[in-house]
Amino acid sequence: MTILEARRARTAPPPTRRAVPLSVLSAGVFLLAATLRLVNVGRSADLFVDEVIYRQLGVSAGQGGFPRTSEGLFFLHPPGYFYVEAGWDKLVGTGPDLVSGVYQDRLINAFLGAATAVLVLLLVSRAGSRTGGVVAALLFTLDPYIIRQNDRVMLDTQTVLFVLAGYLVLLPLARQPLPGRPRLRALAAGLLFGLALLTKDHSALITVLPLLLALLLGWGPPRRLLLITLGAGVVPYGLYVALVGLCGHFTPFWYDKSHGAARLIGIVQESGFHAAGTPSLTSRLIDQVTTFASTYALLLLGPVALVVLLRRKDPVLRMLGLFHLCAGLTLAFALAHGTLEEQALYLLIVPTVVVLGAALGVVTERFRQLDGRRALRTVLLVSLVGFLTATVAFSGVSYARVHSGSDDGYARLRAYMARHVPVGSTVIAADGGASGGISSWALRDRYVMGDWVTPEARTRAFARYLVVPWKVIDQGYGTMDAGTARHLAREGHLLFSFHGRTYGTLALYKLPLPDKAYLHHLAATPHRRTGADHGP
Repeated sequence: MTILEARRARTAPPPTRRAVPLSVLSAGVFLLAATLRLVNVGRSADLFVDEVIYRQLGVSAGQGGFPRTSEGLFFLHPPGYFYVEAGWDKLVGTGPDLVSGVYQDRLINAFLGAATAVLVLLLVSRAGSRTGGVVAALLFTLDPYIIRQNDRVMLDTQTVLFVLAGYLVLLPLARQPLPGRPRLRALAAGLLFGLALLTKDHSALITVLPLLLALLLGWGPPRRLLLITLGAGVVPYGLYVALVGLCGHFTPFWYDKSHGAARLIGIVQESGFHAAGTPSLTSRLIDQVTTFASTYALLLLGPVALVVLLRRKDPVLRMLGLFHLCAGLTLAFALAHGTLEEQALYLLIVPTVVVLGAALGVVTERFRQLDGRRALRTVLLVSLVGFLTATVAFSGVSYARVHSGSDDGYARLRAYMARHVPVGSTVIAADGGASGGISSWALRDRYVMGDWVTPEARTRAFARYLVVPWKVIDQGYGTMDAGTARHLAREGHLLFSFHGRTYGTLALYKLPLPDKAYLHHLAATPHRRTGADHGP
C-alpha cells in the first residue's frame, strides 16, 4: 500500500450500515403483533355483551340479506364488519357453540390488529421517520389496552384499519411534487375512508372532519384533491343507504340511526359512564390503572406531540396533527356530555401512537442539531429512552398477567349448565333480564331468560335458577339492585361459582320451589302482571 493509499484509508468515512428494508420490518411487526394477540385469545378475556350480539349478526349476514338479531333487523351500526365475519366463517367454518363461535371470530380482529400495526409503521415512516415508525409500531403492538380491543369481536379494530389505510394513501398528496395519478390516489383514499364509515358511523369524526378542517385551513393535499377524497368517502355509505331504502327498510333504519345519534351526543344515556347508577370514570380509571397505566401515560403525552407537529410547517405532519386533534375533541365531548364507553378510547389511542411516532422523528432531527450542546442532548436522549423502556416493560408485565391466566367464566358456566340444567329452563338474569345484559345474551340460545323478582312473578314463570355476575351488580350496571340480588341468592343454593377479572364472581343458584299453598292461591287468582314481571 502506498503512502497516498494509506492516507486515504485513514481519512475515508466509515462504511454506512444498510438500513433494514421496510418490507422486512413490516413482516416482523406483523408476526410479533399477531403472535401476542393470538396467545390465549379465547380464555384470557370473558365474553363481552357486544361480542355475542355481533357474533349473531355475523351469522345472520352469512345467511343473506341485512344483518339481524333475534329481535329483528339491526341498523344501529353499518354492516361492514358483519359481512367480514360472514366471510371469515365461510373460510374457516362456523363454530358449533356460541362461545366457540365468539372465540373463532376473535381471530379476525387479532389479524386485523396485526395489520394495523404494520400500517402504523408505514404511516409514520412515510411521514419522515423510520425510527419513529418502528417505535410507534412497537407501542401499538405492546399496549395492553390496544391488545384487549384487538382481542374482542368489536367494530373498532376494523374501523381504524381502514382509517389508517386511507391516510397512508392520502398523505403523499400533501407534498410536492405530487406522486403519479394524484386523482386516482385521492379517490382510493376516499373509498378507504368510506369503508371505515361502512364499519362504524363514528369514524366520520376522524376522517371527514379532519378533511373538512384541512380544506378550510389550506393544510395537507391541494383542495381539489381533498374534495375528490371527500366525495369518494361518502359513496360506500350512500350506496348502503340507497339499498336500505330500495328494500323498504328506511323506517327502522331511521329509527336506529336517530336513536344512535341521540346516544352519541348524550341526549339518551343508556350505557357508558354517564348513565344513571353506573360508577364514575375516575373510579374506573383507578380500578384499571395497574393494567393500563402505560396507556394512560401515552394519552397524556399525546397533546405534547400534537403541539410539536402543528408547529411544523410540514403539511404531512399537520395532517396527522388534525387526525389526532379531531380524535381528541371527539373523546373530550363524550367525556363532557356524550355517551362515553371504554371502547371509544381506541379511536384516540391509535392516533396518539401515530403522532407520538411522528413527533419522535421531529425530536430526533433536533438531536442532530444539538452538536454543541452535548449535555442537553444526553439528558433528552436518556429521558426518551427511559420513558420508552418503562412503557414497554410495564406493557409486558400487564400482558403476561392477563394472558397467562383464564378469565372464561361464561364458557365454564355454559358447560356446567349444559350438564346440569335442562334446556328450556327459566333463568333469572340479575344483570339484564330478557335482553339487556351479558347473562341473557350468553344463555338465551338454550334457556328462557328474564328478571322475575316478586314471588308471584317467579312462580308464574317457574323460575328455578338465578345467574349473578356480582361485579356488574355491585358496580350498578345491572337492572337488579345489589340488595335484591343478595336476597334472592340467600334463598337459593349455590351450584356454580367462578372468579374472574371481568365479572368478579360469576354464580349460579338454584331457587326453591314455592310451597303448594301459594301455588294453589295463584291458580285461583286472576293474573295481575306486576312491574317486576319483565320476562318474555
